[in-house]
Amino acid sequence: MSRPDTEPAEDARRETLRRALADVRGRIDAAARAAGRDPAEVGLLAVTKTWPASDVALLVDLGLAEFGENKEQEGAAKADELAALRPDAAARWRIVGRLQRNKARSLARWAHAVDSVDSPRLVDALDRAAGAALDAGERSEPLHVLVQVSLDGAEGRGGVVVDEVEVLAERVGRSAHLSLDGVMTVAPRDADPGEAFGTFAAVAERVRTAFPHARTVSAGMSGDLEAAIEHGSTCVRVGTALLGTR
Repeated sequence: MSRPDTEPAEDARRETLRRALADVRGRIDAAARAAGRDPAEVGLLAVTKTWPASDVALLVDLGLAEFGENKEQEGAAKADELAALRPDAAARWRIVGRLQRNKARSLARWAHAVDSVDSPRLVDALDRAAGAALDAGERSEPLHVLVQVSLDGAEGRGGVVVDEVEVLAERVGRSAHLSLDGVMTVAPRDADPGEAFGTFAAVAERVRTAFPHARTVSAGMSGDLEAAIEHGSTCVRVGTALLGTR
């Protein structure tokens, strides 16, 4: 008896993702060893924006557990779909794109973390939302956050300028329902990634000095993860190299 037509397509997609994941992990391993680091120090966040929950389910099958979304509404829907496809999956969802404050309450119901915190008002909105979600039994732990750092001050891309990072980190640290995990950045367009991530490494070290538990350094994507790992990234965010071109 032949299998449903969807199964060969799913098998093919699974194999494509398996090969891509092996390639990305190989790049991470090689970059870490070249920098004299343990590859286990570098986590992989699969950025699944615009890709279907079925792909996330296949990545779960391949051993991934951390997924990043740009938009709250898409992430919420995908989290629900994944829960139906893989009820036992211990997936953790992170928002990596710019977040509107009015989405904070909804996000607090399903997201593990927000990696793009870049203003005092957003900190306050997330703190209130996480507190309400905890009170309602919709989450069991504080909302984890990263402060997004803008290395060039470009408008429209998000992030707080370098000189203001520590002030914003202190505001997160004083909040009742947020956990400051570290910092995140995106290399400026047309900039040398090595120079950009070198600057970011110094910022991350200052934050770690003030908040020793804030050890996450999220930097590096499909095209520049090697340079980020060389400069201390502990989390690379990979979409295209893993899932393909959108």
